[in-house]
Amino acid sequence: MYRLPSGGAKMAFVIPAGLALLALVVSWLGFAGSPPQSVQDFEKCVEQVEAKAPSNDERNAMMTDCSARFAGRRKAGGGYTYYDFMQDRKFDIAGPNPTAEERKKIDREYMGFLDIQRREAVSAELAKRQIELLRADLESAGQPVGPPIVLTLKNAPAAAAKRPLDRSKSAHCEDGSLTCSWSKFSAVVKNAFASSSRTKP
Repeated sequence: MYRLPSGGAKMAFVIPAGLALLALVVSWLGFAGSPPQSVQDFEKCVEQVEAKAPSNDERNAMMTDCSARFAGRRKAGGGYTYYDFMQDRKFDIAGPNPTAEERKKIDREYMGFLDIQRREAVSAELAKRQIELLRADLESAGQPVGPPIVLTLKNAPAAAAKRPLDRSKSAHCEDGSLTCSWSKFSAVVKNAFASSSRTKP
């Protein structure tokens, strides 16, 4: 069996007693400085903190504890509301804290909020790119284009040398073609009218 050195028996009893005393002091200080556990919502918790009239440091710690214990705030007409700072929006809830189902609903709303934010960011980026492209097009349109380009034909036929073709003449007609026959027919009709107008007094 293990034997304690001299005075070790006293130490064996003093250490657990000291630890027990320390635990008692810590628990007493912890409970004395915190708001009562019997409150039912944030507003009641704040009322009890104010009733104690603690120092500023204690008051701030107690108010922080009230905020941590109760997420919802009481509405004037009854019921509670929960403020989600990520969405900058309030949600109606049944009690002083959101239930699991209410938290799921808030999370779904937050996912929709993020989706809208993402779409707006993409739209803004596309609009920014389009503006930059338009600006680049306007800047390039404002650049000097240089002297105008003149197109000239090589080996152009002289316009004055050629005379318009007289379709009524049958010099270039081949026998049997429709255009040639039509030209001959129209020439005969023209001559007939011309000769009749000459014979009339």
